[in-house]
Parts: sequence; C-alpha cells; structure tokens
Amino acid sequence: MTETFSDDETGARAWVDIDLDALVANARRVRSTAGAPLLPMVKANGYGLGAVRVARALEPLEPWGFGVATVEEGAELRAAGVTRPVVVFTPLVAGDVSRYLRHALRPAIGDLPALRAWMAGAPARPFHLEIDTGMARAGIRHDDGEALAEAASALQAAGGAWEGVFSHFHSADVDAHATEAQWLCLQRAIAVLGHRPPFVHAANSAAAMLGTSYAADLVRPGIFLYGGSAGAAVPAPVAAVRARVVAVRRVGAGATASYAATWTAPAPVALATVAIGYADGVLRSLGNRGSLELGGVRAPIRGRVTMDMTIVEAPASVAVGDVATLFGGAIPLDEQAGAAGTIGYELLTAIGPRVRRRYRGGR
Repeated sequence: MTETFSDDETGARAWVDIDLDALVANARRVRSTAGAPLLPMVKANGYGLGAVRVARALEPLEPWGFGVATVEEGAELRAAGVTRPVVVFTPLVAGDVSRYLRHALRPAIGDLPALRAWMAGAPARPFHLEIDTGMARAGIRHDDGEALAEAASALQAAGGAWEGVFSHFHSADVDAHATEAQWLCLQRAIAVLGHRPPFVHAANSAAAMLGTSYAADLVRPGIFLYGGSAGAAVPAPVAAVRARVVAVRRVGAGATASYAATWTAPAPVALATVAIGYADGVLRSLGNRGSLELGGVRAPIRGRVTMDMTIVEAPASVAVGDVATLFGGAIPLDEQAGAAGTIGYELLTAIGPRVRRRYRGGR
C-alpha cells in the first residue's frame, strides 16, 4: 500500500512522515554488508514508527524473523498476521511460559531456572539462550563455568528445541577491541556448552555494518533501519517529525518566552508557536538548545519546551499554518539527539501516540 505525504492532506497538529522505502533500503544495505539473514528489531512499536507496518514493509526481504522486547509486542505481530519466528529478547521469567506458548513466541533464556521451566513446560518448542559477554544486563555469564556446565547438561535433553545462542555487543560502534573480546567470549562459552545450535547471533546495527566478522547466522539490526547512524555507517533518513505553526508574534527587546522566563529577547524578534511539545516527543532538554526547521532555515527554540507547544525564533516571513520539522529534514535525527544530550533511539521512541503516523512506500 502506498500513500503520499502532502502537507495539506493532514488535519493533524503534529505528525511523522515515515518513508518505508528508505527503511527497506537500509535493511537491504545491512543484509548486503553483513552477508547474513536479518532478524530485525521491531520492539518499542518499531522504534516509534509502527511495528506492524515496519514488519510488513520488510517482508519482501524474507527476514528470518523479528525481535521484540515483550510478549505483548509479539502478540501484536501475531494478531496482524505475522507468521515468521518472533523472539522476545527480555529474559524469560519462569512463570510466563504459557504466555509465550499462547502466541508461538520464542523466549530469550538467560538463567538456569528459566531454562528448566521452559524445558518442563514446552519441551519441544524453540528457544534462544543468552550469554552475557560483558553487557551485564542478562544471560549466563561467559566465565561462569559452573552455570555453563549445568546449562550444557540441560541442553543435551533439549535436542532441536535449542534453536539459538546469542549475546549483545555493548560498544560495537566505538570500540573494536571490546567487540572482538566479546565475540571470543561467546565462542568460548559455546564450546563449553558442547554443541552449536543452528543460529548464533550477536551483531546489532553497528556490528552488522562492520561486515561479515560478527554476522554469524543472523544479524539483529535496529537503529540503522530507522534512520539512525551506527558507528561510521550513515543510513537513509526514514522519519520526519513535523508540526504546524499556530501563533506568530513580534516581541521587543527584553521580552521573555515560556515557563520561568529562561530566555529574554536581546532585540526585537519574531516568535512562532509550534503545536508540538514534550508530550509529543520534543524532549524538554531541547529548550534553549535545539532548533526546528522552519521556512527552510533553522529556527532556534526559545525558552522551555512545554507539554503541547514549543516557541521558536522565526524568520520574518513565518505565518500561521506553516510547517516546522523537528528532525528528518535539514536537521538530521542524530544531530537533534546530540542537541538534546541523548541518542537517536530516544528521540524516535519518544514520539507520542497523538503524533499521527503517515506512511509512504512499503506494502
């Protein structure tokens, strides 16, 4: 299904234009660079852009499956007709086995109690075992010989249900030595387990864009698909967050703007109020730091970002009804994230539910 983006078609105060063709192009680039099948991450509602629409757009690339963070996210994909494998990457809690079975989801298992619970409750159903190689977030520690030995014993009885083993790189975008060390830790842990399952995977976006070194059997791209940089690799932009100007005023020198009057006009200036605020995904930290694109130029944010509106210093030609862009136009996603003191992931997932999603391309 293809839709167009003309500004006069939307009745929304704020919206995000999502280019699914660009997303697919980014995915093709990952697959070509890594030389391995894709296990795209569509958690957090497809990084804020719509998990179901993203999954459908990626279907022509024949990904091995999809990655989510919660059972509820997996259930949403199933309800939308997604039949490929879905791996839930939040570690399985022993009491939740039946919820995974209800939606035919694969768990990420990170400790011995969860492993035993899965094998007792779903002995023939596939699962993925996590090895902690330095992230210290979840998984059996790569250097815990006792736990690995116990897992190896249990896995002998699992047979073909043990489908995958994985880890998570913590610095693939900035530290080649740490990434190599983690990879070697994973390989040693697999050797202790005594058997290599069909799928070994560790590469996130940054590692996948390094080539084949860490691709193994699957790669798990996330941010790169959605238009965020992964190390030195720069993707095609995918999302553009936009909103309308709802008020314009000229103020004199000494006038203040927004709560707590944290900005004072040094000279007469035009101010425009844009109908988007921190409830929509304009992080409050952008107050007096970030800019919006307006009239083809950067319009600095003046004063604090409020829940529903943001004030910018505007070009003289600004008028009510003009469209401002938070990121995805002249201001790239990662640049705006840097101005906010954060990363592109947060800006994407911060896009609020009242910001209308509009799609172009894809299926």
